[in-house]
Amino acid sequence: MIKRDILFEIGTEEIPARFLSWVIGELENVARVTLADLRLQYGGIRVMATPRRIVLYVSDLADRQKDFEETVKGPPKTASLDAGGNYTASALGFAKSRGVEPSDLRFIEVKGVEYLHAVIRVFGRDTAELLPDFMQNILKKIVFPKNMYWEEQGARFPRPVRWMVALADSAIIPVRFGNVVSGAESRGHRFMGAGSVQIPTAGEYEAILEREFVIVDHERRKRMIREGIAAIEKEIGALADDDPDLLEENAQLVEYPVPFLGSFESEFLDIPEEVLITTMKKNQRYFPMRDEDGRLMPYFIGVSNNKARDMAVVRDGNERVLRARLHDAAFFWKDDLESELESRLPQLDKILYQEQLGSMREKTERVRALCAWLTKHLKGDKITAMVDRAALLAKTDLVTGMVFEFPEVQGVMGREYAKRGGEAPEVAEALFEQYLPRHSGDRIPDGRIGAILGICDRADSIVAIHKVGLSPTGSADPYGLRRAARGINEILWGLELDVDLGALLSRAAKGLAAGSDALTASADFCRQRLHNQLRERGYAHGTTSLAVGTMGARPLQALKMLRAFEEVSGEPWFEPLVLSAVRVANILSKVPEDELHASASDAGTFTTDAERILHEALASQVKAVKHALKIRDWASVCKALSGLSGVISGFFDDVMVMDPDPSVRAVRIGLLIRCKELFDPIGDFSLLK
Repeated sequence: MIKRDILFEIGTEEIPARFLSWVIGELENVARVTLADLRLQYGGIRVMATPRRIVLYVSDLADRQKDFEETVKGPPKTASLDAGGNYTASALGFAKSRGVEPSDLRFIEVKGVEYLHAVIRVFGRDTAELLPDFMQNILKKIVFPKNMYWEEQGARFPRPVRWMVALADSAIIPVRFGNVVSGAESRGHRFMGAGSVQIPTAGEYEAILEREFVIVDHERRKRMIREGIAAIEKEIGALADDDPDLLEENAQLVEYPVPFLGSFESEFLDIPEEVLITTMKKNQRYFPMRDEDGRLMPYFIGVSNNKARDMAVVRDGNERVLRARLHDAAFFWKDDLESELESRLPQLDKILYQEQLGSMREKTERVRALCAWLTKHLKGDKITAMVDRAALLAKTDLVTGMVFEFPEVQGVMGREYAKRGGEAPEVAEALFEQYLPRHSGDRIPDGRIGAILGICDRADSIVAIHKVGLSPTGSADPYGLRRAARGINEILWGLELDVDLGALLSRAAKGLAAGSDALTASADFCRQRLHNQLRERGYAHGTTSLAVGTMGARPLQALKMLRAFEEVSGEPWFEPLVLSAVRVANILSKVPEDELHASASDAGTFTTDAERILHEALASQVKAVKHALKIRDWASVCKALSGLSGVISGFFDDVMVMDPDPSVRAVRIGLLIRCKELFDPIGDFSLLK
């Protein structure tokens, strides 16, 4: 079998870096699925990307589809043959509908009955016939976060497509997209390469483009950046911040990476470090440099897309841009320090939180009241005053010049200005920690003050946004409620705060004058987020549903209950207990209401040992289970259940609950009611089946 290498390069205007990392995985998945659907075998798939091109490379692609045979079920044999053993009209009609000859029909037994089956043989087509449609489908199936439309043909892509290279070894594959037709002509680097580059064969593609200063493989560009950074680190005896996301972004911003060293005036180091880091990383995509003790140095490493004859020109240009931004930061820092945070409170009246929910000052007062309630709930009398002070100042840094210019440092600047304004260190730190965790995997607050402030701020937001009917839908979550709910749970788990989230949301709803619909929607939303987070931690769906169903209003207890039940779920007694609990519920659901009441109040007379044993076991364990549930000792709950498992299973093995004798039946139903009263506070055991 002849095998070919396939190249498909889509040349574009500059695509945003944030799209490229995503499209690499997306395109590889689309290609794999499409080739599988086409029954085409291949050796490997590589997807590469630069700002100006997206490349699919398929190695060792078979020159022909695999043949395959499909068997389709038809009418039963009794309806397929007449008395003389010949095919009936029904059988012949079936063969015609499937496009096969009568000779391709077979009888196959299915569950003891013979049915007519059509054996359909599909012969593979030449790969060359399939490749144009394959590549057209690739263009249609890639879904980007955002797209552009251009040209009259309605082409749709994140940036206009300017050229395409489509080759099977050296043969051009005809593809059209908008007004662009594929060929063998690519383009080199915008500044250092040729405007037109011929690609004789797919296998030569990468080497030819490298000579034109295009490194197509993004992983190789990352290695080049790392190597360049290492050389500079060695040269000046400093260390660049290890930031994988920044490395990835830089690799996707260039076609030929050239790391260079830059510097700035040391007096700028007086500005809070987070501001400098934000300016260098977020605004300029530079790697900050530190000494061996981790202190920031007045150096940075940038990554150029141009290997200039004189790199000093590149360095000077970048330094001028950074210097201008740092001058702005220095001005805001000095100017902001002239006013204390508390004096900025009136300015919060001018900042709209949401048009139906009032100003940030109004939100501040709501959160402040909520913090007072939660602090008391957590018996935090010693920190009450500091929590209140932190809640009062929580959003004041939003009206500072620094945060207006650099929004990413909100919280950071609140902390820094509070420190210099003479606030208690715990209060200052809480102004920063209220925003933790900022994203999944981020650290949580170290102290209770920041934790309480962060929880209450998020709870207020969840109820407020649900009140005005702007709850998250699909992928849209403009107010970050999913992140807010996640943050609450992470804080409660990390600091082991046993908070009744239902009560907290209820207090928040009261402060917002929100109705029962908003409160219910908020509670359901938080419960669903809790379920999702626990599932993300690897817990089973059934056990998670049980824990959330029972303790969904107390995230810490839901986690502890889940851990306890997961730990015993593999023990021999656990599955029989689950089956018994489900059986108890099923039997009682079929008992008439009047008989249930009669049975529940009828002690009766035991007629078997199984009844007595279950009665005694319940008498000894019910109290233990109730006490364990009251203090939420889930290990003790599981221990008590383990002692009941065999007894309840034995009861079902030895007796018939629905005995014909009404008095005997009443006693046994009464025992099951007591079992159900034991199981119900723990949860719905049917979720564990």
